Amino acid sequence: MFENKKIFILGMARSGYECAKILAKRDNYIVVNDKNDKQDITKVKELEGLGVDVVLGSHPDDLLDGSFDYLIKNPGVHFDHKYLEYAEKNNIPIINEVEMAYHLLPKDVKLIGITGTNGKTTTTTLTYEIFKNYCPKKVHLAGNIGFPLCSVIDDVKEGDIIVMEIGVPQLHDMYDFKFNIAVLTNIFEAHLDMFKTREYYNENKKRIFNHQTKDDVAIVNAGNSDAVKVAEGINSTLKIFSSKEKVNGCYLSNDAIYYYNEKIIDTKDIKLQGIHNYENIMCAIMISKEFNIPTDVIVGVLKDFNGVEHRIEYVKTIDGKDFYNDSKATNITSTQIALSAFKKPVVLLLGGLERMQDFNELKDYLGYTKLVIAYGECKSRIVDIISNLNIPVLSVNTLREATILANENSISGDIILLSPAAASWDQYESYEVRGEEFKNIVKEL
Repeated sequence: MFENKKIFILGMARSGYECAKILAKRDNYIVVNDKNDKQDITKVKELEGLGVDVVLGSHPDDLLDGSFDYLIKNPGVHFDHKYLEYAEKNNIPIINEVEMAYHLLPKDVKLIGITGTNGKTTTTTLTYEIFKNYCPKKVHLAGNIGFPLCSVIDDVKEGDIIVMEIGVPQLHDMYDFKFNIAVLTNIFEAHLDMFKTREYYNENKKRIFNHQTKDDVAIVNAGNSDAVKVAEGINSTLKIFSSKEKVNGCYLSNDAIYYYNEKIIDTKDIKLQGIHNYENIMCAIMISKEFNIPTDVIVGVLKDFNGVEHRIEYVKTIDGKDFYNDSKATNITSTQIALSAFKKPVVLLLGGLERMQDFNELKDYLGYTKLVIAYGECKSRIVDIISNLNIPVLSVNTLREATILANENSISGDIILLSPAAASWDQYESYEVRGEEFKNIVKEL
C-alpha cells in the first residue's frame, strides 16, 4: 500500500521525520515540507541521505501537484491550509502518520487508544507502566505522547501490545485505524481554533470508536456529559467509570477506588492526588483488567507512580517558593485542574498561542491567585480579562521574563505555577520544549 508511491509529507516535526524514514525504506518518492526552517540539521541531512526531498521555509505554490498518491498531514496543520484544499480538489488522500503506520503493523497487535480533552498523557503513561511490569508480551508506548507510531513500528512483533495517546487532531485524519480498547477520559471545550465548533470537535472525538465491534471495548467517563453523549450508538462493549457516583464499573467511594465492587486501593496510598488523577487511574485500572493483570501489580505501580513530566510537575523550591511546571496545560480546563490542586498563594504564568480562549472561565478557580503574569501572543487579552476580575496582572513578552518577574514578586510559601491555558506554538515547537525552558530558567534562578 505504501511502496513505490509518491508521497507528500506536510509538516516535519517528530511525526513527519519518523514517517519519512519509514517510507524511504519502501522505495517511495517523498517530499517533506515545513514552513519552519529551524529544523534539526542532523535529521534533515539524514532524510536527504535517504533520498527524501526536504523543502523548508515556505510552502511553494508549485511544490504539490496532482501526481502525488498521498498527502500525510502533521496534526498541527489547520484544515484550511492551501495544500489540503488542493489535495481535496484533486482527490489526493489526506491521512496522518498514525493512519499510515497502522497499515504496516504485523497481525494480531493489540491496540489501546486513549483520548480526551484532559488526562490522556497521565492515563497512557500509567497504563504503560502497569503493563510493562506484568505482560509477557512486549508493550510499546506511542502516539501523541511524543513517540510517533512510526518510531516504534520496526520493533513491533505479532501479538505485541501498543498503548497510544491520541489527540483529536490525529483522529480527524484516521480512517481505517481500529482500537481493540478505546478510552475516552472526558470532553471539554478545546481546539476551537481548529475545529471551530464544539459539535465538530466532539464528532471527531467519537472517531476513537471507529470500526469497533462487540468484541472490542470502549471505556467512557460516565460522569462527563459530553463523553456520555459521544458514546451513544457505538458498537463496542461499553464499560464506564465515574468519580461522582457508584456505577457498574470503576468508581470512587469512601476515599477508595473500586472496580466492580472490588476495592483496589485507598486514595491515601496513591501518590497522584486530585479527582482528575483518580479518574485517570480508573481508566488505567479498567484497561489493565481487560488483560487480566492482577490487582497487586496494579496497586504496586499506583503506589510508586509520580505522574508525568510537564503536568503539575514539581520543579524546585527557591527561598521557600515552590515552582511547578504545568506546560502541558494547553487549554482552560487543564489550568482549572492545576489551580484546584493548590491551597496556597499562587503566582500564575498564563499565555501562549492566541486561540481566543475564554479566560473568564478561570474566574472560579483563581481564589488563591495573588498575581497573574501574562506573556506570549494572547497576553493583551489576558490582561484585559484578569484586570476585570480584580486580580493583579502584569504583562511581558517571553516566558523567561515572566518567570523572573514571578520570582521577584513572590515570597516564601507561594506557589509559582506555569499553567499557560494555551498552546506553545507562538514561541515554541511544543509544550515539552516550553516546559524544559521553564525548568532551566528556574534552575538558573
